[in-house]
Amino acid sequence: MIRDALRGRTKRREPKSAELRSLPAPERRPLRVLVMSHMDPRVSRGGAEIAAFQLYEYLKAQPGVTAWFLAAGPGKIGERLGVRLIQPFGPDDYAYVGHGFDHFIHSNSDPEFPPEFITLLRDLKPDVVHLHHYTNFGMEALLQIRRALPNVRIVLTLHEYLAICNHFGQMVKRPSFALCDRASPRDCHKCFPEISEQDFFLRELFMKRFLRLVDHFVSPSQFLIDRYAAWGLPADRLTMIENGMPAREERERPNQQPSFENGLVVGFFGQISKLKGINVLLDAAEMLHAQGVSNVRIDVHGDHSGQPEPFRKDFEARLAKAPPNFSFRGAYENRRVDALMRSVHAVLVPSIWWENSPLVIQEALLNRRPVICSDIGGMAEKVRFGLDGFHFQAGSAFSLANLLRSLANDPQRLLALQQTMAVPPTVNETGAAVLDLYAETLRRTRSETENREMAA
Repeated sequence: MIRDALRGRTKRREPKSAELRSLPAPERRPLRVLVMSHMDPRVSRGGAEIAAFQLYEYLKAQPGVTAWFLAAGPGKIGERLGVRLIQPFGPDDYAYVGHGFDHFIHSNSDPEFPPEFITLLRDLKPDVVHLHHYTNFGMEALLQIRRALPNVRIVLTLHEYLAICNHFGQMVKRPSFALCDRASPRDCHKCFPEISEQDFFLRELFMKRFLRLVDHFVSPSQFLIDRYAAWGLPADRLTMIENGMPAREERERPNQQPSFENGLVVGFFGQISKLKGINVLLDAAEMLHAQGVSNVRIDVHGDHSGQPEPFRKDFEARLAKAPPNFSFRGAYENRRVDALMRSVHAVLVPSIWWENSPLVIQEALLNRRPVICSDIGGMAEKVRFGLDGFHFQAGSAFSLANLLRSLANDPQRLLALQQTMAVPPTVNETGAAVLDLYAETLRRTRSETENREMAA
């Protein structure tokens, strides 16, 4: 198969509008940035594409910055015969509509993409190309960027563990979904016996070959940085910048806590899947019901229609027999999330995989709702125990049920967190931190170039 292919939280400050003012006069010109995303948030509402587009919009609004957006959207955006790059949304927005992708090594075999992509790069002449993913474009896109513009700075935001793990980048074992601490050819072959150890060895070489072309990596969590540093990426090229949260008018309105008169109400928001821990919630609800606990209710807001058929059938069968303390509310539009979160006392994040920086945690904190989450990965990092919320043992319905019963009997523990919960950074704060990173990366590049010229 593959042989054939061969620091802490974001600082709070006002955004700078001219990060490059300190450049020598001859180099003082608008900063040009191309932001790339594996999908477009106008057709796919995933966290990575939302973060990428928010950064693009922030950059476009800054004086002294010119920005473009390039998203991939096979089968979802549209297509013109014989053309791979189209502009369905506006003059500065581009979409790649190619077909075919090798998800094992994240390789793009579309022969028509490289020439059009390289032409676009040479036309735009960005100073920085900031990728929020390589999926759909292919790892080879990093080499195409470097060949088209040898002096451009390449920044890559990492959103999960795809380069490390072939199991959807989630570092859980097959078929058990047990947590995986590290990747190795032998361990990966055990998860995927149909793929040889040699192919996994070559997969890692293939991925790292292209990742070496990246000038700097960004991660929304320190946990993900530590995983990639242990895997072999240079630690001095990894920087943590949290995803920013956009302002919403309803978030400025008075935020009254629901009454505890009818007991504790906790809410789940997001995609309903096994990895998101929905079975943990169902098991915990059944335990509480069997114990006669009547002052806890679990409200589930989400959609399971896109999940594999076996999971859908199992979930629907369990839902039909769910106890009265488990309430399934169905899918919701993102614009309603604030009102829905404010209807509960706390937000549940019971994922059984490591996660990175779940958007739902930031949404909960912004709405001043404590988070009850699994004690692993980016969840445990983002939710400080006893300050932003509480942890329970990942995958343990018994642990979750005990915690919910305890909080229902002493709701003051939740109310007290209003004084200590963190406030997520805004889009402007995150954008300003990214601009700082661009400026530092460009300064470092100029210094390295000058040193080479002096040595010559």
